Amino acid sequence: MTEIAVEVSDLNFSWETGARVLDSCCLSVPKGEFWMLLGTNGSGKSTLLKLLAGLLTPKSGKVQILHPVGFVFQNPDHQLVMPTVGADVAFGLVEEKLPISQVRQRVEDALSAVNLLELQRRPIYALSGGQKQRVAIAGAIARQCEVLLLDEPTALLDPDSQLELVAQVRNLVKSRGLTALWVTHRLDELNYCDGAFLLEQGALVDRGDPERLKQRLMQVESSAAE
Repeated sequence: MTEIAVEVSDLNFSWETGARVLDSCCLSVPKGEFWMLLGTNGSGKSTLLKLLAGLLTPKSGKVQILHPVGFVFQNPDHQLVMPTVGADVAFGLVEEKLPISQVRQRVEDALSAVNLLELQRRPIYALSGGQKQRVAIAGAIARQCEVLLLDEPTALLDPDSQLELVAQVRNLVKSRGLTALWVTHRLDELNYCDGAFLLEQGALVDRGDPERLKQRLMQVESSAAE
């Protein structure tokens, strides 16, 4: 039987203004797989991810997710708080009260996993956008997160850095047995995932084979352009 890492049942969420964002949303992501969450702006993608991470509280419904959970924001400057690469990755381990030697080992292992070990002492401000996102991912790896939630992590990157990052996350999922849910609107990123969900106006309207969903969205975009 397939183990489920992320499961959402009948999830509803509205802002205090009364505007409904998610309507009876249900989805599940198998452990060890890389899934993507698609939809137009305002469809509820980022809100759903924040509900999964516990950053927001649902109006009703149920969220079950393996812990620890790592969250990567669209803009890495919103979560990188220390002056250097190594210090930032180590910062997430403070609450675990680990021996210094173990912290150092976790940091080096995590930075090696994202090919940034040689930049351990580099100032955060001197990094490219893609490198900053990899530092954020390394922080989650150092904390030994079971699930990675990534909110349009390539939105601010150039095309080459974009595909490099999505390929690297896929490799981490497969080599380390992680589970990842990645929010995107870039159809070329679907080539790297195991499956995808499609949100429309807060409701999950399709799920499954990424190539099929890619073709569906391309047809929608083509019709809208005519």
